[in-house]
Amino acid sequence: MLIIFSPMRQDAELALERQGDTLHVNDTAFDFSGLAEGESHVPSGPGSDWFVAPVTRVEGVLHISLILPHGADAPRETLFPAPLEAPLDGPLPVPLWSLPQGEGD
Repeated sequence: MLIIFSPMRQDAELALERQGDTLHVNDTAFDFSGLAEGESHVPSGPGSDWFVAPVTRVEGVLHISLILPHGADAPRETLFPAPLEAPLDGPLPVPLWSLPQGEGD
Protein backbone atom coordinates (compact mmCIF):
# COMPACT_ATOMS: atom_id res chain seq x y z
CA MET A 1 0.00 0.00 0.00
CA LEU A 2 1.37 3.41 -1.00
CA ILE A 3 -0.32 6.49 0.42
CA ILE A 4 0.23 9.87 -1.17
CA PHE A 5 -0.81 12.80 0.98
CA SER A 6 -2.35 16.03 -0.28
CA PRO A 7 -1.92 18.62 2.51
CA MET A 8 -4.90 20.82 3.29
CA ARG A 9 -5.35 23.32 6.11
CA GLN A 10 -8.29 22.15 8.18
CA ASP A 11 -9.25 21.42 11.77
CA ALA A 12 -9.79 17.70 11.37
CA GLU A 13 -8.11 14.56 12.60
CA LEU A 14 -6.87 11.73 10.46
CA ALA A 15 -6.19 8.24 11.77
CA LEU A 16 -5.18 5.43 9.42
CA GLU A 17 -4.88 1.69 9.86
CA ARG A 18 -4.13 -1.03 7.34
CA GLN A 19 -5.54 -4.54 7.43
CA GLY A 20 -4.54 -6.33 4.24
CA ASP A 21 -6.23 -4.52 1.35
CA THR A 22 -8.53 -2.64 3.72
CA LEU A 23 -7.71 0.89 4.83
CA HIS A 24 -9.45 2.26 7.90
CA VAL A 25 -9.81 6.03 7.67
CA ASN A 26 -10.98 7.42 11.01
CA ASP A 27 -12.64 4.07 11.84
CA THR A 28 -14.39 3.79 8.45
CA ALA A 29 -13.22 0.71 6.53
CA PHE A 30 -12.55 0.88 2.79
CA ASP A 31 -12.00 -2.60 1.33
CA PHE A 32 -10.01 -2.69 -1.91
CA SER A 33 -9.47 -6.45 -2.02
CA GLY A 34 -11.65 -6.73 -5.15
CA LEU A 35 -9.56 -4.21 -7.07
CA ALA A 36 -7.69 -6.06 -9.82
CA GLU A 37 -4.32 -5.13 -11.27
CA GLY A 38 -4.57 -1.92 -13.32
CA GLU A 39 -8.09 -1.11 -12.15
CA SER A 40 -9.19 2.09 -10.44
CA HIS A 41 -11.96 2.67 -7.94
CA VAL A 42 -13.49 5.89 -6.64
CA PRO A 43 -14.47 5.33 -2.99
CA SER A 44 -17.95 6.47 -2.03
CA GLY A 45 -20.02 6.72 1.11
CA PRO A 46 -19.24 8.12 4.55
CA GLY A 47 -15.60 9.09 4.94
CA SER A 48 -14.86 8.98 1.22
CA ASP A 49 -14.25 12.73 1.13
CA TRP A 50 -10.70 12.01 2.42
CA PHE A 51 -9.79 10.48 -0.98
CA VAL A 52 -8.54 12.95 -3.58
CA ALA A 53 -8.12 10.53 -6.50
CA PRO A 54 -9.28 7.07 -7.54
CA VAL A 55 -7.51 4.18 -5.82
CA THR A 56 -5.48 2.09 -8.25
CA ARG A 57 -3.55 -1.17 -8.08
CA VAL A 58 -0.15 -1.01 -9.80
CA GLU A 59 2.17 -4.03 -9.75
CA GLY A 60 0.13 -5.42 -6.88
CA VAL A 61 0.42 -2.28 -4.74
CA LEU A 62 -2.58 -0.13 -3.86
CA HIS A 63 -1.96 3.55 -4.63
CA ILE A 64 -4.12 5.77 -2.45
CA SER A 65 -4.23 9.60 -2.39
CA LEU A 66 -5.62 11.17 0.77
CA ILE A 67 -6.12 14.65 2.18
CA LEU A 68 -3.64 15.38 4.96
CA PRO A 69 -5.19 17.87 7.37
CA HIS A 70 -2.76 20.22 9.07
CA GLY A 71 -2.70 23.17 11.42
CA ALA A 72 -1.49 26.71 10.85
CA ASP A 73 1.92 25.86 12.33
CA ALA A 74 2.52 22.58 10.51
CA PRO A 75 6.14 21.59 9.99
CA ARG A 76 7.73 21.37 6.55
CA GLU A 77 7.48 17.55 6.65
CA THR A 78 3.70 17.88 6.85
CA LEU A 79 3.36 20.59 4.24
CA PHE A 80 5.53 18.62 1.80
CA PRO A 81 5.05 15.00 2.89
CA ALA A 82 6.84 12.04 1.42
CA PRO A 83 4.66 9.17 0.22
CA LEU A 84 3.97 6.64 2.94
CA GLU A 85 4.78 3.02 2.15
CA ALA A 86 2.66 0.76 4.33
CA PRO A 87 3.84 -2.83 3.80
CA LEU A 88 2.52 -4.14 7.13
CA ASP A 89 -0.84 -4.26 8.86
CA GLY A 90 -1.54 -1.98 11.79
CA PRO A 91 -1.84 1.73 12.58
CA LEU A 92 -0.07 4.00 10.09
CA PRO A 93 1.92 7.09 11.02
CA VAL A 94 0.31 10.34 9.93
CA PRO A 95 2.53 13.44 9.62
CA LEU A 96 2.37 15.90 12.51
CA TRP A 97 -0.71 18.16 12.41
CA SER A 98 1.05 21.18 13.89
CA LEU A 99 4.21 22.07 15.79
CA PRO A 100 3.81 22.23 19.56
CA GLN A 101 3.47 25.82 20.75
CA GLY A 102 6.85 27.53 20.96
CA GLU A 103 8.61 25.28 18.43
CA GLY A 104 9.54 26.52 15.00
CA ASP A 105 9.62 30.19 16.06
